[in-house]
Amino acid sequence: MGYVTVSAKIPRRLKELLDKYKLEVGPIIRRYLEEEVKKKMIEELEDLYKEMGEEISKVSDEEVVKLIREDREGR
Repeated sequence: MGYVTVSAKIPRRLKELLDKYKLEVGPIIRRYLEEEVKKKMIEELEDLYKEMGEEISKVSDEEVVKLIREDREGR
């Protein structure tokens, strides 16, 4: 797995507090970014799920029955 460097400007006071409490910035930033990406991926999947539901609802019950019968007969 390759890595890239991401930098950000933060208020001086925040940097002082990070130093005071000996917090490692890298793991904190990685966790936060991973969580944000997960949220966006879930949103994208939810949108896709809604679209699929709308498309599936357009299929009539008769068509579903027909497809099931064809599948059973094909076995």
